[in-house]
Amino acid sequence: MNKIFAFLSEVTTELKKVTWPSRDELVGSAIIVCILVAVFAVILGGMDAAFSALIGHLIH
Repeated sequence: MNKIFAFLSEVTTELKKVTWPSRDELVGSAIIVCILVAVFAVILGGMDAAFSALIGHLIH
């Protein structure tokens, strides 16, 4: 049981050292991530449609 308390104490100590982002930084990063996910989804969707059409033409 002492090991658990020691571990939790060390975790608390380390978390106090962390530099947490501000709300504005966090929101900005989240927006960038959402935009990039959407862009890559469109790119991959387009590639999938193109390859599907190509395979469809090759088979028929």
